[in-house]
Amino acid sequence: MSEQVKFVFSDDFLTYHFNPEHPFNQKRVLLTKELLEAVDLLQDDDIIPPRKATEEELALFHNHEYIDAVKKAGKDRLTPEQGAVFGLGTEDTPMFPNMHEASSYLVGGTLTAVDAVLSGTANHALNLGGGLHHGFERQASGFCIYNDGAIAIKYIREKYNLKVLYVDTDAHHGDGVQWAFYDDPNVCTLSIHETGRYLFPGTGDVRERGIKEGHGYSFNLPIDAYTQDESFLELYETAFKEIVDYFKPDVILTQNGADAHTFDPLTHLCASMAIYERIPLLAHELAHEYCDGRWIATGGGGYDIWRVVPRAWAQIWSVMKQNKVMEGDLPSSWLNKWQKESPVPLPITWHDSKEAFPEIPRKREIEEKNLKLLEAMLKYATLHKQNSQS
Repeated sequence: MSEQVKFVFSDDFLTYHFNPEHPFNQKRVLLTKELLEAVDLLQDDDIIPPRKATEEELALFHNHEYIDAVKKAGKDRLTPEQGAVFGLGTEDTPMFPNMHEASSYLVGGTLTAVDAVLSGTANHALNLGGGLHHGFERQASGFCIYNDGAIAIKYIREKYNLKVLYVDTDAHHGDGVQWAFYDDPNVCTLSIHETGRYLFPGTGDVRERGIKEGHGYSFNLPIDAYTQDESFLELYETAFKEIVDYFKPDVILTQNGADAHTFDPLTHLCASMAIYERIPLLAHELAHEYCDGRWIATGGGGYDIWRVVPRAWAQIWSVMKQNKVMEGDLPSSWLNKWQKESPVPLPITWHDSKEAFPEIPRKREIEEKNLKLLEAMLKYATLHKQNSQS
């Protein structure tokens, strides 16, 4: 099955670059694009360039004073003391030249994807340059300057007046997006992530369920460190299916961080490529079942840019384009080009070999803890649904 889909890309994405030592490296978007081209799954007419988000669009979520500070930071006109007020100039989000312009292209890329889908041009659209889910109204956080997900949802609500389900599978909690809509009953957020006991940003407890009219529309699964494929997928699939049926959205927006893989240097989860094959397949299936196919996907975290991110993100496009994942060997042309630059041996197949994964002595205990989380979350959802119907 072939669908009308769009891939948002421009070399402008690569200008979002803190410094050579920083773990956030947008070369991963280029690596993914070239991998898809090497398997003949991405053609020129699939690609649409991002536009630069306007200041008015950024202000759908971000404070004007903060936007001005980002502009000044990118022109070297913000002191360290001034930057600290806005989370700029930290180890996580250092200042860099033209950071406002670079960040605006990432946001504009997600808005371009939104318009492609909601105008009817495409069923699905993918912006791997986006997914910067930690940005706050007036503060940068966790490598994220402007929060393209929050801005895109505000944009959807204002321009299209649709109910949005936001699903975040990054290993880090999608805090910025959750708090942006914590009191909004027209936006439902689901985040499955490593528990904040060990990992930034420390939020995303199962008891974070929304406030005021938004109570009952925020869902979190803070899974235990060293969680592997089976437990991750059991929680993801069960929660996604229950919540989409409960909320009945008009459109689904997914954030596809690729940092739950065991190779990722910044997290403690132990998943394989198997989860990155199932994650988009279920999103695709439920988008067609509940939203007439309306599905917008972004990138997110992912810090093993050589062995993990290109394979994981290429599977999103494969599912969008042909409703199946790629299998077998990676193309030799891509491997030969990039192995020269990669500091680690590149994998030669789409799947991971079982030998690459550690034995987890606490596996049974971890799975039981995760199941209790799922039960608690679904209990809250059931109670809220019953209360809203009574």
